Amino acid sequence: MNDRYPGGDGAGHDRPVPMAERRDVWGSDATAAMLRALDIPYLALNPGASFRGLHDSLVNYTGNTTPQMLLCLHEESAVSIAHGYARAAGRMMGVVLHSNVGLMHASMSIFNAWCDRVPMLVLGATGPWDAARRRPWIDWIHTSSDQGALVRDYTKWDNQPASVPATCEALLRAVQIADTAPRGPTYVNLDSVIQETAIGPLPHLPDVARFRAPSPAVPAGALLDEVAQLLSQAVRPVILMGRSTRGTDDWRRRVELAETLQAVVLTDWKMPAAFPTDHPLHPCAPGTFLPPEACQLLRAADVVLALDWYDVAGALKQACGDEPVDAKIINVSPDQLVHRGWSMDYQGLPPTDIYVLCEPDAVVPLLLARIDRRALVPPPTRVRLPPFDPSVLSVRVVAEALNDAIGDQMLSLASLPLSWNGFYRAFRHPLDYLGYTGGGGVGAGPGLTVGAALALRGSDRIVAGVVGDGDFLMGVTAVWTAVRHRIPCLIIVANNRAYYNDVMHQEHMAIERGRPVENKWIGQSIDDPDVDLAAMARAQGADGIGPVTETAALRPAIEQGLAAVRAGRVCVIDVRVMPGYDNPTSVSSPSQKR
Repeated sequence: MNDRYPGGDGAGHDRPVPMAERRDVWGSDATAAMLRALDIPYLALNPGASFRGLHDSLVNYTGNTTPQMLLCLHEESAVSIAHGYARAAGRMMGVVLHSNVGLMHASMSIFNAWCDRVPMLVLGATGPWDAARRRPWIDWIHTSSDQGALVRDYTKWDNQPASVPATCEALLRAVQIADTAPRGPTYVNLDSVIQETAIGPLPHLPDVARFRAPSPAVPAGALLDEVAQLLSQAVRPVILMGRSTRGTDDWRRRVELAETLQAVVLTDWKMPAAFPTDHPLHPCAPGTFLPPEACQLLRAADVVLALDWYDVAGALKQACGDEPVDAKIINVSPDQLVHRGWSMDYQGLPPTDIYVLCEPDAVVPLLLARIDRRALVPPPTRVRLPPFDPSVLSVRVVAEALNDAIGDQMLSLASLPLSWNGFYRAFRHPLDYLGYTGGGGVGAGPGLTVGAALALRGSDRIVAGVVGDGDFLMGVTAVWTAVRHRIPCLIIVANNRAYYNDVMHQEHMAIERGRPVENKWIGQSIDDPDVDLAAMARAQGADGIGPVTETAALRPAIEQGLAAVRAGRVCVIDVRVMPGYDNPTSVSSPSQKR
Protein backbone atom coordinates (compact mmCIF):
# COMPACT_ATOMS: atom_id res chain seq x y z
CA MET A 1 0.00 0.00 0.00
CA ASN A 2 1.25 3.46 -0.88
CA ASP A 3 2.61 5.41 2.13
CA ARG A 4 0.26 8.26 1.32
CA TYR A 5 -2.59 6.12 2.58
CA PRO A 6 -1.59 5.11 6.12
CA GLY A 7 -4.99 3.53 6.74
CA GLY A 8 -4.60 0.98 3.96
CA ASP A 9 -4.78 -2.62 5.12
CA GLY A 10 -2.64 -4.12 2.35
CA ALA A 11 -5.67 -5.95 0.97
CA GLY A 12 -6.96 -3.26 -1.34
CA HIS A 13 -9.29 -1.77 1.26
CA ASP A 14 -8.40 1.80 2.23
CA ARG A 15 -9.32 2.36 5.87
CA PRO A 16 -9.48 6.07 6.71
CA VAL A 17 -7.95 7.66 9.76
CA PRO A 18 -10.89 8.10 12.16
CA MET A 19 -12.13 11.53 13.11
CA ALA A 20 -11.62 12.61 16.71
CA GLU A 21 -15.28 13.53 16.97
CA ARG A 22 -18.26 14.16 14.75
CA ARG A 23 -19.34 17.76 14.64
CA ASP A 24 -21.68 18.90 11.91
CA VAL A 25 -23.70 16.40 9.91
CA TRP A 26 -24.09 17.06 6.20
CA GLY A 27 -26.68 16.01 3.69
CA SER A 28 -24.38 13.47 2.11
CA ASP A 29 -23.75 11.91 5.55
CA ALA A 30 -27.41 10.94 5.64
CA THR A 31 -27.08 9.43 2.16
CA ALA A 32 -24.06 7.40 3.25
CA ALA A 33 -25.87 6.25 6.39
CA MET A 34 -28.88 5.21 4.30
CA LEU A 35 -26.67 3.22 1.95
CA ARG A 36 -25.21 1.43 4.96
CA ALA A 37 -28.67 0.70 6.34
CA LEU A 38 -29.59 -0.76 2.94
CA ASP A 39 -26.52 -3.03 3.20
CA ILE A 40 -25.04 -1.93 -0.12
CA PRO A 41 -21.68 -3.73 0.07
CA TYR A 42 -19.68 -1.86 -2.59
CA LEU A 43 -19.83 1.28 -4.69
CA ALA A 44 -17.79 1.20 -7.89
CA LEU A 45 -16.85 4.70 -8.95
CA ASN A 46 -14.62 7.00 -10.87
CA PRO A 47 -14.27 10.18 -8.77
CA GLY A 48 -16.00 13.42 -9.67
CA ALA A 49 -16.61 16.81 -8.09
CA SER A 50 -20.39 16.51 -8.47
CA PHE A 51 -20.42 13.92 -5.68
CA ARG A 52 -17.46 15.19 -3.66
CA GLY A 53 -19.78 15.57 -0.68
CA LEU A 54 -20.90 11.94 -0.85
CA HIS A 55 -17.32 10.83 -1.41
CA ASP A 56 -16.24 12.59 1.79
CA SER A 57 -19.13 11.04 3.71
CA LEU A 58 -18.30 7.55 2.48
CA VAL A 59 -14.75 8.05 3.74
CA ASN A 60 -15.16 10.07 6.93
CA TYR A 61 -18.71 9.31 8.07
CA THR A 62 -19.16 5.61 7.29
CA GLY A 63 -15.44 4.77 7.17
CA ASN A 64 -15.32 3.29 3.66
CA THR A 65 -17.06 0.17 4.91
CA THR A 66 -20.54 -0.96 3.82
CA PRO A 67 -20.37 0.44 1.29
CA GLN A 68 -16.71 0.16 0.39
CA MET A 69 -15.56 2.21 -2.56
CA LEU A 70 -13.98 0.41 -5.50
CA LEU A 71 -11.89 2.81 -7.55
CA CYS A 72 -12.32 2.39 -11.31
CA LEU A 73 -10.55 4.05 -14.20
CA HIS A 74 -13.63 4.27 -16.42
CA GLU A 75 -17.35 4.47 -15.72
CA GLU A 76 -18.17 1.68 -18.18
CA SER A 77 -15.99 -0.67 -16.16
CA ALA A 78 -17.58 0.50 -12.91
CA VAL A 79 -21.03 -0.50 -14.13
CA SER A 80 -19.77 -3.74 -15.70
CA ILE A 81 -18.20 -4.72 -12.38
CA ALA A 82 -21.51 -4.11 -10.59
CA HIS A 83 -23.22 -6.12 -13.35
CA GLY A 84 -20.87 -9.08 -12.91
CA TYR A 85 -21.21 -8.89 -9.13
CA ALA A 86 -25.00 -9.09 -9.26
CA ARG A 87 -24.92 -12.08 -11.60
CA ALA A 88 -22.69 -14.07 -9.27
CA ALA A 89 -23.89 -12.82 -5.88
CA GLY A 90 -27.61 -12.70 -6.60
CA ARG A 91 -27.74 -9.27 -4.95
CA MET A 92 -27.00 -5.73 -6.02
CA MET A 93 -24.11 -3.43 -5.39
CA GLY A 94 -23.92 0.23 -6.30
CA VAL A 95 -22.22 2.57 -8.74
CA VAL A 96 -21.57 6.32 -8.49
CA LEU A 97 -21.26 8.35 -11.69
CA HIS A 98 -20.01 11.91 -12.08
CA SER A 99 -22.68 14.23 -13.46
CA ASN A 100 -23.81 14.04 -17.08
CA VAL A 101 -20.37 13.17 -18.47
CA GLY A 102 -19.91 10.14 -16.24
CA LEU A 103 -23.43 8.98 -17.00
CA MET A 104 -22.78 9.25 -20.73
CA HIS A 105 -19.61 7.18 -20.32
CA ALA A 106 -21.53 4.54 -18.39
CA SER A 107 -24.65 4.40 -20.53
CA MET A 108 -23.65 1.38 -22.64
CA SER A 109 -22.91 -0.70 -19.55
CA ILE A 110 -26.20 0.36 -17.96
CA PHE A 111 -27.94 -0.85 -21.11
CA ASN A 112 -26.14 -4.20 -20.78
CA ALA A 113 -27.36 -4.56 -17.19
CA TRP A 114 -30.87 -3.58 -18.23
CA CYS A 115 -31.01 -6.21 -20.99
CA ASP A 116 -29.58 -8.80 -18.60
CA ARG A 117 -32.24 -7.99 -15.97
CA VAL A 118 -29.79 -7.65 -13.08
CA PRO A 119 -30.41 -5.42 -10.04
CA MET A 120 -28.16 -2.40 -9.59
CA LEU A 121 -28.29 0.90 -7.72
CA VAL A 122 -26.81 3.65 -9.89
CA LEU A 123 -26.16 6.93 -8.11
CA GLY A 124 -25.59 10.03 -10.17
CA ALA A 125 -24.86 13.60 -9.22
CA THR A 126 -25.36 17.01 -10.71
CA GLY A 127 -24.03 20.48 -10.24
CA PRO A 128 -26.19 22.81 -8.12
CA TRP A 129 -29.77 22.88 -9.36
CA ASP A 130 -29.95 26.38 -7.90
CA ALA A 131 -28.22 28.39 -10.63
CA ALA A 132 -27.11 31.00 -8.13
CA ARG A 133 -24.95 28.39 -6.42
CA ARG A 134 -23.09 27.22 -9.53
CA ARG A 135 -19.39 27.89 -9.97
CA PRO A 136 -18.59 29.61 -13.25
CA TRP A 137 -18.16 27.37 -16.28
CA ILE A 138 -17.68 23.90 -14.78
CA ASP A 139 -20.89 23.59 -12.76
CA TRP A 140 -22.87 24.83 -15.74
CA ILE A 141 -21.59 22.21 -18.18
CA HIS A 142 -22.04 19.50 -15.55
CA THR A 143 -25.67 20.36 -14.80
CA SER A 144 -28.52 19.00 -16.91
CA SER A 145 -32.19 19.86 -16.67
CA ASP A 146 -33.25 16.21 -16.86
CA GLN A 147 -30.18 14.11 -16.38
CA GLY A 148 -32.13 10.91 -15.84
CA ALA A 149 -33.48 11.20 -19.39
CA LEU A 150 -30.13 9.96 -20.62
CA VAL A 151 -30.89 6.46 -19.26
CA ARG A 152 -34.62 6.55 -18.55
CA ASP A 153 -35.45 4.18 -21.38
CA TYR A 154 -33.23 1.45 -19.98
CA THR A 155 -33.56 1.83 -16.22
CA LYS A 156 -36.54 0.74 -14.18
CA TRP A 157 -36.93 4.04 -12.35
CA ASP A 158 -35.08 7.31 -11.83
CA ASN A 159 -35.39 10.27 -9.49
CA GLN A 160 -33.69 13.51 -8.50
CA PRO A 161 -34.64 14.11 -4.85
CA ALA A 162 -34.83 17.71 -3.60
CA SER A 163 -34.15 17.21 0.12
CA VAL A 164 -32.41 14.87 2.54
CA PRO A 165 -35.62 13.04 3.56
CA ALA A 166 -36.55 12.71 -0.12
CA THR A 167 -33.10 11.26 -0.81
CA CYS A 168 -33.59 8.57 1.83
CA GLU A 169 -36.96 7.67 0.36
CA ALA A 170 -35.57 7.66 -3.18
CA LEU A 171 -32.84 5.22 -2.16
CA LEU A 172 -35.37 2.94 -0.49
CA ARG A 173 -37.59 2.99 -3.54
CA ALA A 174 -34.69 2.53 -5.96
CA VAL A 175 -33.43 -0.56 -4.15
CA GLN A 176 -36.93 -1.99 -3.81
CA ILE A 177 -37.73 -1.51 -7.50
CA ALA A 178 -34.32 -2.76 -8.71
CA ASP A 179 -34.76 -5.95 -6.71
CA THR A 180 -38.33 -6.64 -7.86
CA ALA A 181 -38.68 -8.97 -10.85
CA PRO A 182 -37.99 -8.29 -13.64
CA ARG A 183 -34.90 -6.83 -12.01
CA GLY A 184 -32.80 -4.04 -13.41
CA PRO A 185 -30.81 -0.88 -12.71
CA THR A 186 -32.36 2.19 -11.09
CA TYR A 187 -30.91 5.70 -11.10
CA VAL A 188 -30.93 8.34 -8.32
CA ASN A 189 -29.39 11.73 -9.14
CA LEU A 190 -28.01 13.68 -6.17
CA ASP A 191 -27.91 17.50 -6.16
CA SER A 192 -24.46 18.67 -5.04
CA VAL A 193 -26.00 21.45 -2.91
CA ILE A 194 -28.08 18.99 -0.90
CA GLN A 195 -24.98 16.86 -0.42
CA GLU A 196 -22.97 19.84 0.85
CA THR A 197 -25.53 21.42 3.16
CA ALA A 198 -25.08 21.10 6.93
CA ILE A 199 -28.24 19.59 8.40
CA GLY A 200 -27.59 19.37 12.15
CA PRO A 201 -28.35 16.00 13.78
CA LEU A 202 -28.68 12.96 11.54
CA PRO A 203 -32.37 12.54 10.75
CA HIS A 204 -34.15 9.38 11.77
CA LEU A 205 -33.54 6.72 9.13
CA PRO A 206 -36.43 4.52 8.04
CA ASP A 207 -36.46 0.85 9.00
CA VAL A 208 -35.29 -0.75 5.75
CA ALA A 209 -36.97 -4.06 6.67
CA ARG A 210 -40.32 -2.38 6.05
CA PHE A 211 -39.35 -1.39 2.49
CA ARG A 212 -38.06 -4.67 1.08
CA ALA A 213 -38.87 -5.94 -2.39
CA PRO A 214 -42.04 -8.04 -2.49
CA SER A 215 -41.96 -11.81 -2.43
CA PRO A 216 -42.29 -13.47 -5.84
CA ALA A 217 -45.84 -13.54 -7.16
CA VAL A 218 -47.43 -16.95 -7.72
CA PRO A 219 -50.29 -17.76 -10.09
CA ALA A 220 -53.75 -18.84 -9.04
CA GLY A 221 -54.28 -22.53 -8.43
CA ALA A 222 -56.68 -22.88 -11.35
CA LEU A 223 -54.08 -21.53 -13.76
CA LEU A 224 -51.44 -23.89 -12.36
CA ASP A 225 -53.85 -26.81 -12.79
CA GLU A 226 -54.36 -25.82 -16.42
CA VAL A 227 -50.60 -25.71 -17.00
CA ALA A 228 -50.07 -29.02 -15.22
CA GLN A 229 -52.81 -30.72 -17.24
CA LEU A 230 -51.37 -29.54 -20.54
CA LEU A 231 -47.87 -30.67 -19.56
CA SER A 232 -49.11 -34.03 -18.28
CA GLN A 233 -50.82 -34.73 -21.60
CA ALA A 234 -47.80 -33.74 -23.68
CA VAL A 235 -46.15 -36.43 -25.80
CA ARG A 236 -43.13 -34.44 -26.95
CA PRO A 237 -42.65 -31.63 -24.42
CA VAL A 238 -39.77 -29.18 -24.75
CA ILE A 239 -38.61 -26.83 -22.00
CA LEU A 240 -36.91 -23.58 -23.00
CA MET A 241 -34.91 -22.99 -19.82
CA GLY A 242 -34.20 -19.26 -19.58
CA ARG A 243 -33.53 -16.76 -16.82
CA SER A 244 -33.28 -18.30 -13.37
CA THR A 245 -31.81 -17.81 -9.93
CA ARG A 246 -28.34 -18.90 -8.88
CA GLY A 247 -29.78 -20.99 -6.04
CA THR A 248 -28.89 -24.68 -5.97
CA ASP A 249 -32.33 -25.69 -4.65
CA ASP A 250 -33.99 -23.97 -7.60
CA TRP A 251 -31.49 -25.69 -9.92
CA ARG A 252 -32.37 -29.08 -8.45
CA ARG A 253 -36.10 -28.44 -8.87
CA ARG A 254 -35.66 -27.44 -12.52
CA VAL A 255 -33.83 -30.72 -13.16
CA GLU A 256 -36.58 -32.59 -11.32
CA LEU A 257 -39.28 -30.94 -13.46
CA ALA A 258 -37.53 -31.94 -16.69
CA GLU A 259 -37.06 -35.51 -15.47
CA THR A 260 -40.65 -35.73 -14.26
CA LEU A 261 -41.92 -34.68 -17.69
CA GLN A 262 -39.17 -36.48 -19.61
CA ALA A 263 -38.94 -33.23 -21.54
CA VAL A 264 -36.19 -32.14 -23.89
CA VAL A 265 -34.42 -29.11 -22.42
CA LEU A 266 -32.85 -26.32 -24.46
CA THR A 267 -30.75 -23.56 -22.90
CA ASP A 268 -29.46 -20.27 -24.27
CA TRP A 269 -25.79 -19.25 -24.14
CA LYS A 270 -26.80 -15.61 -23.70
CA MET A 271 -28.17 -16.40 -20.23
CA PRO A 272 -26.48 -17.89 -17.14
CA ALA A 273 -26.43 -21.65 -16.63
CA ALA A 274 -29.93 -22.87 -15.73
CA PHE A 275 -29.66 -26.63 -16.30
CA PRO A 276 -26.82 -29.17 -16.49
CA THR A 277 -25.63 -29.09 -20.08
CA ASP A 278 -24.39 -32.70 -19.98
CA HIS A 279 -27.76 -34.07 -18.79
CA PRO A 280 -29.26 -36.71 -21.14
CA LEU A 281 -32.34 -34.52 -21.64
CA HIS A 282 -30.15 -31.61 -22.81
CA PRO A 283 -29.00 -32.78 -26.26
CA CYS A 284 -27.90 -29.52 -27.90
CA ALA A 285 -25.19 -27.04 -27.02
CA PRO A 286 -26.44 -23.66 -25.85
CA GLY A 287 -25.59 -20.97 -28.37
CA THR A 288 -26.39 -17.45 -29.42
CA PHE A 289 -28.82 -19.01 -31.91
CA LEU A 290 -30.49 -22.43 -31.91
CA PRO A 291 -28.51 -25.13 -33.75
CA PRO A 292 -30.36 -27.08 -36.45
CA GLU A 293 -30.89 -30.08 -34.15
CA ALA A 294 -32.55 -27.87 -31.53
CA CYS A 295 -34.79 -26.33 -34.19
CA GLN A 296 -35.86 -29.81 -35.24
CA LEU A 297 -36.74 -30.80 -31.66
CA LEU A 298 -38.63 -27.56 -31.09
CA ARG A 299 -40.51 -27.93 -34.37
CA ALA A 300 -41.59 -31.46 -33.37
CA ALA A 301 -42.78 -30.47 -29.88
CA ASP A 302 -46.45 -30.62 -29.01
CA VAL A 303 -46.08 -28.52 -25.84
CA VAL A 304 -43.39 -25.91 -25.20
CA LEU A 305 -42.80 -24.63 -21.67
CA ALA A 306 -40.83 -21.38 -21.86
CA LEU A 307 -39.33 -20.47 -18.49
CA ASP A 308 -38.42 -16.79 -18.87
CA TRP A 309 -36.75 -17.57 -22.18
CA TYR A 310 -34.91 -14.61 -23.67
CA ASP A 311 -36.69 -14.66 -27.04
CA VAL A 312 -39.57 -17.13 -27.42
CA ALA A 313 -40.77 -15.66 -30.71
CA GLY A 314 -37.25 -15.76 -32.14
CA ALA A 315 -36.75 -19.40 -31.14
CA LEU A 316 -40.06 -20.38 -32.74
CA LYS A 317 -39.17 -18.45 -35.89
CA GLN A 318 -35.83 -20.23 -36.12
CA ALA A 319 -37.60 -23.59 -35.72
CA CYS A 320 -40.72 -23.04 -37.82
CA GLY A 321 -39.84 -20.21 -40.17
CA ASP A 322 -43.04 -18.67 -41.52
CA GLU A 323 -45.07 -21.82 -40.91
CA PRO A 324 -47.74 -21.84 -38.18
CA VAL A 325 -46.62 -22.96 -34.73
CA ASP A 326 -48.64 -26.08 -33.93
CA ALA A 327 -47.30 -26.64 -30.43
CA LYS A 328 -49.13 -25.32 -27.40
CA ILE A 329 -47.01 -22.58 -25.83
CA ILE A 330 -46.84 -21.98 -22.07
CA ASN A 331 -44.94 -18.77 -21.38
CA VAL A 332 -43.83 -18.27 -17.77
CA SER A 333 -42.18 -14.87 -17.45
CA PRO A 334 -42.65 -11.51 -15.72
CA ASP A 335 -40.63 -9.72 -18.38
CA GLN A 336 -43.60 -7.96 -19.97
CA LEU A 337 -43.68 -5.69 -16.90
CA VAL A 338 -40.60 -3.77 -18.08
CA HIS A 339 -41.19 -3.62 -21.82
CA ARG A 340 -40.79 -0.11 -23.21
CA GLY A 341 -41.05 1.66 -26.53
CA TRP A 342 -37.48 2.91 -27.00
CA SER A 343 -35.52 -0.34 -26.77
CA MET A 344 -36.52 -3.45 -28.68
CA ASP A 345 -34.84 -5.77 -26.19
CA TYR A 346 -38.29 -7.25 -25.50
CA GLN A 347 -37.86 -9.25 -28.77
CA GLY A 348 -40.74 -10.55 -30.92
CA LEU A 349 -44.27 -11.20 -29.65
CA PRO A 350 -44.72 -14.97 -29.27
CA PRO A 351 -47.96 -16.91 -29.68
CA THR A 352 -49.02 -18.04 -26.22
CA ASP A 353 -51.74 -20.44 -25.10
CA ILE A 354 -51.15 -20.01 -21.37
CA TYR A 355 -49.36 -16.92 -20.05
CA VAL A 356 -48.08 -17.07 -16.46
CA LEU A 357 -46.84 -13.60 -15.52
CA CYS A 358 -44.34 -14.43 -12.78
CA GLU A 359 -40.84 -15.78 -12.13
CA PRO A 360 -40.29 -19.39 -13.22
CA ASP A 361 -38.55 -20.51 -10.05
CA ALA A 362 -41.67 -19.55 -8.09
CA VAL A 363 -43.79 -21.73 -10.40
CA VAL A 364 -41.60 -24.82 -10.81
CA PRO A 365 -42.15 -26.28 -7.29
CA LEU A 366 -45.90 -25.68 -7.60
CA LEU A 367 -45.94 -27.59 -10.89
CA LEU A 368 -43.93 -30.44 -9.42
CA ALA A 369 -46.65 -30.94 -6.82
CA ARG A 370 -49.26 -31.25 -9.60
CA ILE A 371 -47.54 -33.44 -12.20
CA ASP A 372 -47.06 -37.20 -12.03
CA ARG A 373 -43.75 -38.67 -13.11
CA ARG A 374 -43.86 -39.99 -16.66
CA ALA A 375 -42.33 -43.27 -17.75
CA LEU A 376 -38.78 -43.02 -19.03
CA VAL A 377 -38.43 -42.43 -22.73
CA PRO A 378 -35.29 -42.85 -24.84
CA PRO A 379 -33.24 -39.68 -24.47
CA PRO A 380 -32.74 -37.56 -27.57
CA THR A 381 -29.57 -38.05 -29.57
CA ARG A 382 -26.86 -35.85 -28.17
CA VAL A 383 -25.24 -33.48 -30.63
CA ARG A 384 -21.50 -33.93 -30.73
CA LEU A 385 -18.88 -31.29 -31.16
CA PRO A 386 -17.34 -31.16 -34.62
CA PRO A 387 -13.85 -32.61 -35.05
CA PHE A 388 -10.92 -30.30 -34.57
CA ASP A 389 -7.22 -30.16 -35.22
CA PRO A 390 -5.40 -30.04 -31.83
CA SER A 391 -2.32 -28.61 -33.52
CA VAL A 392 -4.14 -25.43 -34.55
CA LEU A 393 -4.42 -22.81 -31.83
CA SER A 394 -8.19 -22.28 -31.83
CA VAL A 395 -10.75 -21.32 -29.20
CA ARG A 396 -11.61 -25.03 -28.99
CA VAL A 397 -8.00 -25.80 -28.08
CA VAL A 398 -8.09 -23.02 -25.46
CA ALA A 399 -11.19 -24.64 -23.93
CA GLU A 400 -9.57 -28.09 -23.89
CA ALA A 401 -6.44 -26.74 -22.23
CA LEU A 402 -8.47 -24.84 -19.63
CA ASN A 403 -10.56 -27.93 -18.84
CA ASP A 404 -7.44 -30.04 -18.43
CA ALA A 405 -5.63 -27.49 -16.30
CA ILE A 406 -8.51 -26.68 -13.94
CA GLY A 407 -9.06 -30.32 -13.10
CA ASP A 408 -11.66 -30.89 -10.39
CA GLN A 409 -11.58 -27.34 -9.04
CA MET A 410 -14.80 -25.43 -9.50
CA LEU A 411 -14.65 -22.82 -12.24
CA SER A 412 -17.00 -19.90 -12.87
CA LEU A 413 -16.91 -18.57 -16.41
CA ALA A 414 -17.95 -14.95 -16.14
CA SER A 415 -17.57 -14.05 -19.81
CA LEU A 416 -17.19 -15.96 -23.06
CA PRO A 417 -16.64 -14.86 -26.67
CA LEU A 418 -19.03 -15.46 -29.55
CA SER A 419 -16.66 -18.14 -30.86
CA TRP A 420 -17.26 -20.38 -27.82
CA ASN A 421 -19.41 -23.49 -28.30
CA GLY A 422 -21.67 -24.28 -25.33
CA PHE A 423 -20.41 -27.88 -25.21
CA TYR A 424 -16.76 -26.91 -24.80
CA ARG A 425 -17.28 -27.21 -21.06
CA ALA A 426 -20.15 -28.81 -19.14
CA PHE A 427 -22.13 -26.54 -16.83
CA ARG A 428 -23.28 -28.49 -13.77
CA HIS A 429 -23.92 -25.70 -11.26
CA PRO A 430 -25.68 -22.33 -11.51
CA LEU A 431 -22.36 -20.55 -10.98
CA ASP A 432 -20.50 -22.46 -13.69
CA TYR A 433 -21.49 -19.92 -16.36
CA LEU A 434 -22.83 -16.42 -15.75
CA GLY A 435 -24.04 -15.37 -19.19
CA TYR A 436 -23.24 -13.02 -22.05
CA THR A 437 -23.15 -9.22 -21.86
CA GLY A 438 -26.90 -8.60 -21.87
CA GLY A 439 -27.01 -5.84 -24.46
CA GLY A 440 -24.13 -7.10 -26.60
CA GLY A 441 -21.96 -4.11 -25.71
CA VAL A 442 -18.31 -4.70 -26.54
CA GLY A 443 -15.95 -3.91 -23.64
CA ALA A 444 -17.99 -5.54 -20.88
CA GLY A 445 -16.05 -8.81 -20.56
CA PRO A 446 -13.20 -7.68 -18.28
CA GLY A 447 -15.53 -5.81 -15.91
CA LEU A 448 -18.01 -8.69 -15.77
CA THR A 449 -15.15 -11.01 -14.84
CA VAL A 450 -13.85 -8.70 -12.12
CA GLY A 451 -17.35 -8.19 -10.68
CA ALA A 452 -18.04 -11.92 -10.53
CA ALA A 453 -14.64 -12.49 -8.93
CA LEU A 454 -15.47 -9.85 -6.32
CA ALA A 455 -18.71 -11.67 -5.47
CA LEU A 456 -16.94 -15.04 -5.25
CA ARG A 457 -13.73 -13.82 -3.60
CA GLY A 458 -12.84 -16.13 -0.73
CA SER A 459 -14.89 -19.03 -2.12
CA ASP A 460 -13.49 -22.27 -3.48
CA ARG A 461 -14.11 -21.14 -7.06
CA ILE A 462 -11.74 -19.84 -9.70
CA VAL A 463 -13.32 -17.04 -11.71
CA ALA A 464 -12.25 -16.70 -15.32
CA GLY A 465 -13.34 -14.78 -18.35
CA VAL A 466 -12.50 -15.69 -21.93
CA VAL A 467 -12.81 -12.48 -23.93
CA GLY A 468 -12.08 -11.28 -27.42
CA ASP A 469 -9.26 -8.86 -28.12
CA GLY A 470 -11.63 -6.05 -29.06
CA ASP A 471 -13.62 -6.65 -25.88
CA PHE A 472 -10.43 -6.63 -23.80
CA LEU A 473 -9.06 -3.45 -25.34
CA MET A 474 -12.27 -1.54 -24.67
CA GLY A 475 -12.57 -2.73 -21.05
CA VAL A 476 -8.92 -3.19 -20.16
CA THR A 477 -8.86 -0.77 -17.20
CA ALA A 478 -11.06 -3.12 -15.17
CA VAL A 479 -7.85 -5.10 -14.69
CA TRP A 480 -6.39 -2.24 -12.63
CA THR A 481 -9.40 -2.23 -10.31
CA ALA A 482 -9.03 -5.98 -9.78
CA VAL A 483 -5.35 -5.58 -8.91
CA ARG A 484 -5.94 -2.49 -6.75
CA HIS A 485 -8.64 -4.16 -4.68
CA ARG A 486 -7.08 -7.64 -4.59
CA ILE A 487 -9.77 -9.41 -6.61
CA PRO A 488 -8.10 -12.53 -8.03
CA CYS A 489 -9.31 -13.61 -11.47
CA LEU A 490 -8.08 -15.00 -14.76
CA ILE A 491 -8.72 -13.32 -18.11
CA ILE A 492 -7.86 -15.30 -21.24
CA VAL A 493 -7.89 -13.17 -24.37
CA ALA A 494 -8.90 -15.19 -27.42
CA ASN A 495 -6.98 -12.83 -29.65
CA ASN A 496 -7.78 -13.21 -33.35
CA ARG A 497 -6.46 -9.70 -34.08
CA ALA A 498 -9.74 -8.54 -35.57
CA TYR A 499 -13.34 -7.66 -34.93
CA TYR A 500 -14.07 -11.06 -36.40
CA ASN A 501 -17.85 -11.10 -36.19
CA ASP A 502 -17.84 -8.01 -38.38
CA VAL A 503 -15.43 -9.78 -40.74
CA MET A 504 -18.11 -12.43 -41.16
CA HIS A 505 -20.72 -9.76 -41.85
CA GLN A 506 -18.48 -8.23 -44.53
CA GLU A 507 -17.97 -11.66 -46.05
CA HIS A 508 -21.75 -12.06 -46.21
CA MET A 509 -22.10 -8.66 -47.85
CA ALA A 510 -19.39 -9.46 -50.40
CA ILE A 511 -21.01 -12.78 -51.36
CA GLU A 512 -24.48 -11.27 -51.52
CA ARG A 513 -23.32 -8.39 -53.71
CA GLY A 514 -20.80 -10.26 -55.85
CA ARG A 515 -17.80 -8.32 -54.55
CA PRO A 516 -14.27 -9.49 -53.54
CA VAL A 517 -14.42 -11.58 -50.37
CA GLU A 518 -10.69 -10.88 -49.91
CA ASN A 519 -11.59 -7.34 -48.84
CA LYS A 520 -13.56 -8.48 -45.78
CA TRP A 521 -10.62 -7.72 -43.44
CA ILE A 522 -10.29 -4.06 -44.37
CA GLY A 523 -11.28 -1.84 -41.47
CA GLN A 524 -11.47 -4.88 -39.16
CA SER A 525 -7.94 -6.07 -38.37
CA ILE A 526 -6.30 -5.13 -35.07
CA ASP A 527 -2.68 -5.27 -36.21
CA ASP A 528 0.06 -3.16 -37.74
CA PRO A 529 0.88 -2.19 -35.09
CA ASP A 530 0.34 -5.28 -33.02
CA VAL A 531 -1.02 -4.64 -29.51
CA ASP A 532 0.91 -6.26 -26.64
CA LEU A 533 -2.02 -7.24 -24.44
CA ALA A 534 0.10 -9.00 -21.82
CA ALA A 535 2.18 -5.84 -21.44
CA MET A 536 -1.02 -3.84 -20.91
CA ALA A 537 -1.90 -6.22 -18.08
CA ARG A 538 1.57 -5.95 -16.51
CA ALA A 539 1.40 -2.16 -16.76
CA GLN A 540 -1.60 -2.30 -14.41
CA GLY A 541 0.04 -4.61 -11.89
CA ALA A 542 -1.39 -7.90 -13.13
CA ASP A 543 0.51 -10.95 -14.29
CA GLY A 544 0.70 -10.83 -18.07
CA ILE A 545 1.47 -13.97 -20.06
CA GLY A 546 1.99 -14.14 -23.79
CA PRO A 547 1.49 -13.76 -26.54
CA VAL A 548 0.98 -17.53 -26.69
CA THR A 549 1.38 -18.53 -30.33
CA GLU A 550 1.97 -22.29 -30.14
CA THR A 551 -0.32 -25.01 -28.82
CA ALA A 552 2.55 -26.57 -26.84
CA ALA A 553 2.86 -23.39 -24.79
CA LEU A 554 -0.86 -23.03 -24.05
CA ARG A 555 -1.36 -25.57 -21.25
CA PRO A 556 1.71 -24.34 -19.28
CA ALA A 557 0.52 -20.75 -19.69
CA ILE A 558 -2.95 -21.56 -18.34
CA GLU A 559 -1.47 -23.54 -15.44
CA GLN A 560 0.74 -20.56 -14.64
CA GLY A 561 -2.28 -18.26 -14.78
CA LEU A 562 -4.35 -20.50 -12.50
CA ALA A 563 -1.48 -20.68 -10.00
CA ALA A 564 -1.36 -16.89 -9.95
CA VAL A 565 -5.10 -16.65 -9.26
CA ARG A 566 -4.88 -19.25 -6.50
CA ALA A 567 -2.15 -17.11 -4.98
CA GLY A 568 -4.52 -14.13 -4.94
CA ARG A 569 -3.32 -12.33 -8.08
CA VAL A 570 -4.86 -11.18 -11.32
CA CYS A 571 -3.60 -12.76 -14.53
CA VAL A 572 -4.16 -12.02 -18.21
CA ILE A 573 -3.11 -14.50 -20.90
CA ASP A 574 -2.90 -13.33 -24.51
CA VAL A 575 -3.59 -16.33 -26.79
CA ARG A 576 -3.25 -15.74 -30.52
CA VAL A 577 -6.11 -17.89 -31.81
CA MET A 578 -7.13 -18.66 -35.36
CA PRO A 579 -10.45 -16.98 -36.21
CA GLY A 580 -13.51 -19.16 -36.61
CA TYR A 581 -16.73 -20.23 -34.87
CA ASP A 582 -17.79 -23.69 -33.69
CA ASN A 583 -21.37 -22.64 -32.95
CA PRO A 584 -24.41 -21.44 -34.92
CA THR A 585 -24.20 -17.79 -35.89
CA SER A 586 -26.37 -15.56 -37.98
CA VAL A 587 -25.08 -12.94 -40.36
CA SER A 588 -28.24 -12.85 -42.44
CA SER A 589 -28.86 -9.19 -41.67
CA PRO A 590 -26.33 -6.37 -41.93
CA SER A 591 -28.03 -4.75 -38.93
CA GLN A 592 -26.60 -7.38 -36.57
CA LYS A 593 -23.49 -6.05 -34.90
CA ARG A 594 -20.30 -7.54 -33.51
